[in-house]
Amino acid sequence: MEDRRGWSQCLLAGAVFVVCMAGTTLPTPLYLLYEEKFGFSGLTVTVVYAVYAFGVMAVLLLAGNVSDAVGRRPALLWGLGFAAASAVSFLAADALGWLYAGRLLSGLSAGLFTGAATAYVMELAPPGGRARATPVATAANTGGLGCGPLLAGVLAEYAAHPLVVPFAVHLAFLAVAAVVLVRLPETVTDRRPAASVRPSGLALPPQVRAVFAPAAIASFVGFALFGLFASVSPAFLAGSLHVDHRAVSGLVVALAFFSSMLGQLGVDRVGVARSLPVGCAVLFAALALLAGALWTGLLALVVLSAVLGGIGQGLAFRASLTTVAAAAPADRRAAVLSALFVVAYTGISLPVIGVGLLSDRWDLERAGFVFIGCMLLLVSAAGAYLLYRPAGTERQ
Repeated sequence: MEDRRGWSQCLLAGAVFVVCMAGTTLPTPLYLLYEEKFGFSGLTVTVVYAVYAFGVMAVLLLAGNVSDAVGRRPALLWGLGFAAASAVSFLAADALGWLYAGRLLSGLSAGLFTGAATAYVMELAPPGGRARATPVATAANTGGLGCGPLLAGVLAEYAAHPLVVPFAVHLAFLAVAAVVLVRLPETVTDRRPAASVRPSGLALPPQVRAVFAPAAIASFVGFALFGLFASVSPAFLAGSLHVDHRAVSGLVVALAFFSSMLGQLGVDRVGVARSLPVGCAVLFAALALLAGALWTGLLALVVLSAVLGGIGQGLAFRASLTTVAAAAPADRRAAVLSALFVVAYTGISLPVIGVGLLSDRWDLERAGFVFIGCMLLLVSAAGAYLLYRPAGTERQ
């Protein structure tokens, strides 16, 4: 009975995680509509997208350990509040500044959630169930990211007010998530006032450092590919492939995130240590397919690239999260996980801004080839490094 109650609480916390993360990708199929409404360029689209990642990193660097001090629930309630403020900003958007504000608030919300909610889901699991709860946490994260563009794409295509309805629906989900969260138990027993929180930076406990480097490399590459799909793929589908159906655009982006969940489940078969280099190899194949899509203009190759990219990212990300969480001391777990997410969100932001800069000078296809070339070099180097020095090993 106690196990059943523990798993119920674990899954409910995962559902709250899904709702919050869905809001961070909700605008993805809507960027072309905003581009038409406000008349900005492709570079502006990528900057609006990346502002979110900068908000995430700011929270993780300055207060990544806040939930270790004040408790998981208070930190997550603040995260839901920022998510609601983000939705309101998009609903009120009559100028570009509102989009920047909405994305920044969304980033603050995700920054509070990423490390804290991951730790919370694991801690709510019954005794001995933490390893089984890890895929719940990672699936909630990436599954939520996939639900955002899918929900917004369908609503934007078929609802009467495509820039209003998706955010109104998300606000309703956030209200339900807040009610669920306040009914869940707190897992931090030694709580301290918020004033005791100090910027955590990227400092890592000594016992974490050996596993952190390969985990960070794999996470950077996987999230960089996600960033490309989430920021500019709707523009590529509409401009180069003449696919302007918003539900289809949202589905293509969602496929990458949902496929990541499949990759995460595959870690149990492949094994944690092997999942990192295998994930890099699958990411390499996905990047090659994306290059083929840019060259041939075939939608099928875009879809295959999204699916393979998601699987590769899922393999690498869950293995990274598992090894880092296992190595971290309990009182530093959320802070250490936050540091890993900082690296991941650097990958999801800076490369896509580079694509935006290049697409303004050249075109989206040529900018995409430059991005793919850089990522192929990086993922090759990462895979070779992981084969030479697998995660969890430390040279004496």
